[in-house]
Amino acid sequence: MAQVTGLVLCGAPLGNPADASARLRQVLTAVDLVAAEDTRRLLRLARDLDVVIPGRIVSYFEGNEERRTPELVEAMQAGQSVALVTDGGMPSVSDPGYRLVAAALTAGLPVTCAPGPSAVTTALALSGLPCDRFCFEGFLPRKGGERRARLAALAAEERTLVFFESTHRVRDTLADLVAAFGGDRAAALCRELTKTYEEVRRAPLAELAELEEVRGEITLVVAGAVPDTTRPADEQLIAEVTALVAAGSSRRDAAAAVAAAHHLPKRDVYDLSTRR
Repeated sequence: MAQVTGLVLCGAPLGNPADASARLRQVLTAVDLVAAEDTRRLLRLARDLDVVIPGRIVSYFEGNEERRTPELVEAMQAGQSVALVTDGGMPSVSDPGYRLVAAALTAGLPVTCAPGPSAVTTALALSGLPCDRFCFEGFLPRKGGERRARLAALAAEERTLVFFESTHRVRDTLADLVAAFGGDRAAALCRELTKTYEEVRRAPLAELAELEEVRGEITLVVAGAVPDTTRPADEQLIAEVTALVAAGSSRRDAAAAVAAAHHLPKRDVYDLSTRR
């Protein structure tokens, strides 16, 4: 293997260690320093892969990435190589990493990637929904009003949508998806991907919203909207803008979301909402 320099983003297995690439093994044994979202999980992965990590191991997670990023950049500027590993999947994709990548590039340091598993594309492929064009939204806002406003803005999106969600919020999110997209919209709830209890439930949103309990790491895949070429009545457009404003959006943002949902000019919808 060529000498490792700069920063290497390492795609880690989602759950099954057998999905680890040969290159991941090589990087872990070659770098001077490994920054891990969870050091205990990293050491467990190393044991599963039967590799010894000779370099220094430090934690790098949401709570300390702002403080630790300059330290890692300084280490790379001093000639050390750094691997970044999160708990599963690719660093910086709804995981720590973006801040370090940006800082390394700003400092003129080399950044490369050891690709690996992805919950986004794994769930998309398993969903049975169209995969040729898709939109990854990551985690939706925690607050109900902000989440509903975001979903209202996505209701007319024609690409397949992929979301991450937590066990504790998934039922509320499914209920909001039904309200925003309609209960008949096809979807797939994927949990514990590549793990022992992997499960994919493919059903309309209304059926998924009736599930009593969903445990584990969850990825939701939702079919895109069928294009609607008919223009809603003025009263409907005004009502939609009013609902988003009531949920916390500014009138301008609400008008933009409604306009996008119906493929209308933003100015027309905004002007309409201010005249009534």
